[in-house]
Amino acid sequence: MPPPNTIRKALATDCPRLLELITELAIYEKAPHAVTVSLQHFIDSGFGPNPVWWALVMEVEGQVQGFALCYVRYSTWKGQRLYLEDLLVTEALRGQGLGALLFDAVVAEAKTLGYTGLVWQVLDWNTPAIEFYKKYNASFDAEWVNCSIEL
Repeated sequence: MPPPNTIRKALATDCPRLLELITELAIYEKAPHAVTVSLQHFIDSGFGPNPVWWALVMEVEGQVQGFALCYVRYSTWKGQRLYLEDLLVTEALRGQGLGALLFDAVVAEAKTLGYTGLVWQVLDWNTPAIEFYKKYNASFDAEWVNCSIEL
């Protein structure tokens, strides 16, 4: 029987649950219709012949209740850095320290893999997340503007 809280590498079989949690995150971030990735594309992107992401999952009593999805970002100034795309603990379990355990595991993985740092984004209105990251002495950069195009 697994321990009550386990952090492990995500498996392809976790992807349906991860997409549920990603949708929960999109709803929280006021963008419920923004999740358009198909389950198959998500699986192929993480577990196909050329994976571009990996994730750690937080299991609570055998069920995935949180995750941290990452990939390598290259900085011409700093070298390889771990990019944390999403960090989420399901709403019902927030405030119990599970996010900190998951974030600490991501930091440890970045160190183990020899990356020069960890980078991520947080919405400027997401006060709980900002306060969480301040506990880690995170630097917040208001100078850079995010840019993207849809293809």
